[in-house]
Formats: sequence, structure tokens, C-alpha cells
Amino acid sequence: MKYLLFSDIHGDLEKCEELVKKAEKVDIVLGAGDFGSFRKGIEEPIAILSRIEKPSLLVHGNHETFDELKSACRNWKSAHVLHGTSVVINGITFFGLGGATPVTPFIPWSVDVSEEDAAELLKACPRNAVLISHSPPYKCLDAISPPKKHIGSKSIKAFIEDKDPLFVVCGHIHEAWNQKDAVGKVPVINAGPFGLIFEI
Repeated sequence: MKYLLFSDIHGDLEKCEELVKKAEKVDIVLGAGDFGSFRKGIEEPIAILSRIEKPSLLVHGNHETFDELKSACRNWKSAHVLHGTSVVINGITFFGLGGATPVTPFIPWSVDVSEEDAAELLKACPRNAVLISHSPPYKCLDAISPPKKHIGSKSIKAFIEDKDPLFVVCGHIHEAWNQKDAVGKVPVINAGPFGLIFEI
């Protein structure tokens, strides 16, 4: 199965056009949040991305809410917006977790999910699924600089260690765009806005 992974578009329409072209070469598209910026500007990028006809599984980031993304995607026929929910395609379960985990301090517009709430939502995800999460797991593609500080989610890391997903796609940390790592043997990919093709 060939996937197109992306995150953190932040309203960049040129990158959206590139993603539409790249989507023709894959089976499934996974988008890990932050389609706009500061709770604004998601309608235009989504209007472009809605030309993608391949199954597209999306989560909101911390720059938009689930409801805002769901509304913007109302005419994107192949899109599924997930948060604490899943869909099954070709026998594979795809589970979504949107927002920033842990809570982003001192940023009033940020759409956050506490570690406790994230852990509760992740209970619904079966083993060997694909996790689409805006936030990365703790100490995996989660370092911001300066200084080098780990701000990933401990609940997501614990979920990976317990449920052994097929792979995890995330975003949120711009310093780790287009990078791959692993928690144990589970691949973790911070997609970034350029469109990463991943095959497994």
C-alpha cells in the first residue's frame, strides 16, 4: 500500500497543488493537521485538496478545531475527518487523534487535548492500526529548538508501546518535518507540508 503523508500546510496553496498531483501516484492520503493558521484560512487550502479523489483521512491540528475542519471538508467526497474515531479501508484500520497533546501553554487560540483525554480517546483504537496524530510521541520527532526540548505526548508513546500500530504519521513539530524515526519497531513519520510518499 502506498501512502501520501502530509501535515502543517498552514494555508500554503502552492503546496496544496503539489499534493493534489502527488496523490495521483498513491492509494491513500493521510493528513495530520494544521491546514490553516491561528484558527483561520482553511477553506482555500481544503478547496484545492478536495480535488484529491483517493481516500483521504484527516485530523485537525492545533490551528483548527475538528468542527472547523469537518465543515471545510463538506464537499471533499473522498475525505474522512477523524478524532477519536476510525475507518477501515482495504482491511486496515485508520484511527485519528487531532489537536496538540500535551496542552500548549500560554497560547489561547491553540486547539489542545490533554494527556488524560488523549489516552481515553486512544483506548478505542485497535491493535495494528495506522495512527494519524497531529502530535508526535514523547522523545520521538518532538524536539524544538532552541533549546532542544521534548514536547511530544507521553500518552501517544504509551499507546504505541501497548497497541503496536502499523505506523504513525504526525506533524506539529516543524523542526522534524520530513523525518522518520521509530518507537520500538513502529515507524513514526513527521510528514511536513511537502508530501512524503511512504510504502509499507
